[in-house]
Amino acid sequence: MDGADIAVVGGGASAVCLLDALVTLDGPPGGVTIFEPGPHLWRGRPYQRDTEVLRLNATPDDMSVRHGDPGQFERWLAARDLVVGVPAEGPGPLDPYSGARFASRTVYGEYLEHSARANLMALIERGWRVDIVRERVVSAAPTAEGGALLRTEQGRRFQADHVVLCVGGGATQDSYGLSGSPRFLVDPYPLSGTLDSLQDFDQDSRVGIIGSGLTAVDVVLALVARGHRGPISLLSRGGVLPAVRQRPVRHDRRHFTPERLRAAAQRGPVTLDTAVRLLDDELTAAGEDLTTVAAEVTALHREEPVARLRRQFAEVDSTSIALRIVQAAVPDTGPDLWSLLPDNQKADLIRRHYRSVLTLCCPMPAASAATLLSLIERGQLRIVRGLQRIAAPGVAHSGGFTVTTDTHVLRADHIVNAVSPPAHRIPAAAAELVDSLVIAGVASRNPVGGLHVDRATSRLTVDGRPHPRFYALGDLAFGSLFFTFGIPAMVDRAHEIGSALREDMSVVRRTRRPASALAAPR
Repeated sequence: MDGADIAVVGGGASAVCLLDALVTLDGPPGGVTIFEPGPHLWRGRPYQRDTEVLRLNATPDDMSVRHGDPGQFERWLAARDLVVGVPAEGPGPLDPYSGARFASRTVYGEYLEHSARANLMALIERGWRVDIVRERVVSAAPTAEGGALLRTEQGRRFQADHVVLCVGGGATQDSYGLSGSPRFLVDPYPLSGTLDSLQDFDQDSRVGIIGSGLTAVDVVLALVARGHRGPISLLSRGGVLPAVRQRPVRHDRRHFTPERLRAAAQRGPVTLDTAVRLLDDELTAAGEDLTTVAAEVTALHREEPVARLRRQFAEVDSTSIALRIVQAAVPDTGPDLWSLLPDNQKADLIRRHYRSVLTLCCPMPAASAATLLSLIERGQLRIVRGLQRIAAPGVAHSGGFTVTTDTHVLRADHIVNAVSPPAHRIPAAAAELVDSLVIAGVASRNPVGGLHVDRATSRLTVDGRPHPRFYALGDLAFGSLFFTFGIPAMVDRAHEIGSALREDMSVVRRTRRPASALAAPR
């Protein structure tokens, strides 16, 4: 009996996590076909080759693609250090303020490439058929035989037993209508090359950066690394910077856990009040207080941005571990909590607190914060709040861009967009595919973004009924899931998809030919 044919639509980091889960599948060998039209196979947009100053904002134990093995990436890094001659200790690999290691995103991209190739080779050695198709999938639908039929932009057709959508995030958006200006960057990556593409850009240019999140911090770091001397302004409505990551500590949670949430669900409805009580129990057991976390949330919009940055940098070695408990607990327990909350509380969380959760739970390395503070102290960097509009310069480029805020007007020679693609929107490149799935009756749009998926398996659902052949991994599942983008979340969901595939493959006998053999021009 042949094994199942699995079509993976997308070839970025989420696909790498899925491949690692597929290696663990039992049963007869099948086939896997990966569809990826973009230039950054396995790396995706976030981890493409770029300047070495761009770092991960998480430590190696949070970046392994192997489920149940958080040390895998750290071991890979250690082996790479030996090969390239990087010392095990010293100022290079470690953050000098927190003592943690934050690998460069370029190096992490190497790890993703290595993992994908190693897993594909492992599948091939076990008799699996592997194919990589550098084409965009524009439609997919179930077949009468119980499988799925996919069609690419070039008109080729492929048949598979299971389809996993790993389409990644969307493209950046020009919110201020600046596209077409040679002095505007709509997508800053890769920063090693895009800044030089700006017309008349030099080391003394006045640079305005739209946004104040992790991408904006990346742009600042890249400018500093190339010796930029001109003024830099972070332009946003709220001026909320990422939190500063504190020195790592070990804490074993006992109260705010998926198991405790599921137990609570057996006793009655789970609400935000339930979560707050469990989190309070967790913090109290650790000698901490929920008011510490509440005060930090309140400070996001009430405390002046630079004052907040200085305070958080000074607390890198804080004896309080309340924030560190929350930063570890929310991504781990959040998916289970999210699936149990009533819809009105989900919508309220997204509308009122989504940015706050990301800011606190996705902090920047302390070394990045130190660089920002140094620039602020010498007057080169400003955090500008109350952004209303940006007007592009005229034909003669006299005066540069005009930036209007709630309180004043300023000028910039160049504008760099650092607003990340929103997780709650279906990527434009996948819109045609998603439309086909909805028309075929195997997918339904979530009103808060993405597609409806089953929490336990990530299968696409319509009216609460999971389809046994179609899955979504990553941002496309936003709404049904809350954390869809971080590596730990994708690893957990990929493991669950692998478990669902294993269960299905144990009872379904193959009656169709391999997906690669069915490829044919339309």
